[in-house]
Amino acid sequence: MLVSATEMLKKAKAGHYAVGQFNINNLEWTKSILLTAQELSSPVILGVSEGAGKYMGGYHAVVGMVNGLLQDLNITVPVALHLDHGSFEGCYKCIEAGFSSIMFDGSHYAIDENVAKTTELVKAAHDKGLSIEAEVGSIGGEEDGVVGMGECADPDECKAIADLGIDFLAAGIGNIHGKYPENWKGLSFETLDAVQQKTGDMPLVLHGGTGIPADMIKKAISLGVAKINVNTECQLAFAAATRKYVEEGKDLQGKGFDPRKLLAPGAEAIKATVKDKMELFGSVGQA
Repeated sequence: MLVSATEMLKKAKAGHYAVGQFNINNLEWTKSILLTAQELSSPVILGVSEGAGKYMGGYHAVVGMVNGLLQDLNITVPVALHLDHGSFEGCYKCIEAGFSSIMFDGSHYAIDENVAKTTELVKAAHDKGLSIEAEVGSIGGEEDGVVGMGECADPDECKAIADLGIDFLAAGIGNIHGKYPENWKGLSFETLDAVQQKTGDMPLVLHGGTGIPADMIKKAISLGVAKINVNTECQLAFAAATRKYVEEGKDLQGKGFDPRKLLAPGAEAIKATVKDKMELFGSVGQA
């Protein structure tokens, strides 16, 4: 049974560890993440971007797949199904489809509009028992060959959004989606500390978990980060394992590839990546 992420993240912040959000893109990814979480007795959050939701057939299809796997694989650890970087309209669609958690990314709006839209979504989510994440300060990344360094959030704006009743907050602290450039300056722990001072017990979220050094991850957790998002690292592991399988010419018998065998190495690579991250985040045994 899917649960909201609220309680697992409150427990994580109090216990000084972080719950991993691992984005899903297909059945193999989802199954690998759930089996690893169960093996390690770790709570887990399955992240779904709007693009991935569309690719997998729609939000109802995603909910049906995840609920079916929870039942058939006998998954007993806490699992939240979370919309990642959702639009205002996308949040409502996921609430209706049966997600247990949503993220409204209003960081590109002026603060007044971000506040207004977040306020409305907090009520809509909580009326249905969902948890809700909001964002202040943009998360950097690469677009058209240009790498943004990531905008540090204003701690006062973070408090304004936190006070709206959200369950956890993503605050930009120089983190970036995708690979980090060589000239990346690192996380701004000064900003993170200031945000935590303003928001108190609220769990904080670190996006762009791929490529951040382990010592920075651990320091961020010590300063209130209770949820860390990982996507690119899983993509790279899955692609590398699949490419190796193809290049080695396995399963070539004049009839092409068996898709189940083709995707198996990638699925195992996802398991290994998720295991490494759960151990780093300290969530093993916390279910």
